Amino acid sequence: MNLRNLTITEAKEGLKNKQFSAVELTQAALDQIKLQDNNLNAFITVTENEALDAAGHADKLITQGEDKPLLGIPIALKDLFSTKGIRTTAASRVLDNYVPQYDATVVTRLKEAGGVIVGKTNCDAWAHGSSGENSDFDPTKNPYNLEYVPGGSSSGSPVAVTSGMSLMATGTDTGGSIRLPASFCNVVGLKPTYGRVSRYGIVAMASSLDSIGHFTKTVADSALVLGITAGHDPLDATTPNHSVPNYNEFLGYDLKGIRIGVPKEYYAQGLDKNMHKLADDALKVLISRGANVIDITLPYSQSAIAVYYIIQTAEVSSNLGRYDGIRYGNDRSYFGDEAKRRIMLGTYVLSAGYYDAYYKKAQQVRTLIVDDFRKAFEQVDAIVAPVSPTPPWKIGAKTDDPLAMYLSDIFTVTANIAGLPGLAVPAGFINGLPSGIQILGPHFSEDKLFKIGYAYEQETQFWKEAPKLNE
Repeated sequence: MNLRNLTITEAKEGLKNKQFSAVELTQAALDQIKLQDNNLNAFITVTENEALDAAGHADKLITQGEDKPLLGIPIALKDLFSTKGIRTTAASRVLDNYVPQYDATVVTRLKEAGGVIVGKTNCDAWAHGSSGENSDFDPTKNPYNLEYVPGGSSSGSPVAVTSGMSLMATGTDTGGSIRLPASFCNVVGLKPTYGRVSRYGIVAMASSLDSIGHFTKTVADSALVLGITAGHDPLDATTPNHSVPNYNEFLGYDLKGIRIGVPKEYYAQGLDKNMHKLADDALKVLISRGANVIDITLPYSQSAIAVYYIIQTAEVSSNLGRYDGIRYGNDRSYFGDEAKRRIMLGTYVLSAGYYDAYYKKAQQVRTLIVDDFRKAFEQVDAIVAPVSPTPPWKIGAKTDDPLAMYLSDIFTVTANIAGLPGLAVPAGFINGLPSGIQILGPHFSEDKLFKIGYAYEQETQFWKEAPKLNE
């Protein structure tokens, strides 16, 4: 049995039936990191000793009959998540030697569920990017072709999952930073409703846009993890007292009566023809499972990328103001080019004389985008669209053109602007590289997204096409 290729569901069953131990499962993940990470660069920090100790403890609990949802399961954490006693860098040299004194709420919940942390994954520094190339610790590479990007900013996490270095990994999605790399790495990526999962203890990028999610091989695994991480947190005022259901109860094959919206703006000029076909094929699968497809319009989505990069840079400039080298970290001379660019843009749109023209206007259009989705969800239950306008691109292809890089988020930023949940699922391959579709729904409709995603996944099984890595 190849332990590193298991899903969480399969691993839990194997541990329960004593087919292998948590230590053996964890060692398999650590061995894969040692074997492959020199080429892939998915990890910034590997916690081998801590992981094996935690796995040994998990084995004792399993022997005693303890049942926790992630007991003995190897997991990885994007290096924005504060981890007590473990270096947390945000992939920036500013925090090169920063070691937090506490765990983020999500980390606490994953550990309480029995998860075994194998390390901290690489990302664009401060989560600024769509490709993983802005990391101060060198870029992560796509395991399906090392010459291509894996998507960003949460680049290392999906690479860790699809390459067998962990069975799940956390991420953050401010404008598509979970859905895009999930699509490019052939894994499932969830961006929950804004506030569904606590942001406490996670290095902030843009506070009104950040959503905390995760990567898994399958939709069922994603549903399991959200049941652990979701819920009110008194340390984060944006988390509502909204009950957390058993999301796995909603999984099924039948989509009869489900209304799927197809926004014409997402299928217009600029969408790669291969991506268009991939999305059309996905819609045919959903129709075959009983769904009804309805054409809709989201007119203000055409302004979304401009709105996003005004609000996001404004909030970035505010959040990065704390990194002055006085309390912790290195001074601001250690900021990379992309961080400096966003600080300058954000400071400009908030400055006297420009606030009304840019930031205030962007917030007004944001309200119109929210209203677009409200009207759409009066007609449909969910929206299906491509994640990216193009397949993965070669490393270096867009690094000299920030605008081209920003436009890679054109289909994903709307969900963050409106605070909606989005589920990215594998949808096939273009020239040997993975691409995916995203399913968007109203606030707190993750159960419906899982239902649609699961039915599609069961019909297609694209996630089973693992990268061919050199052993």
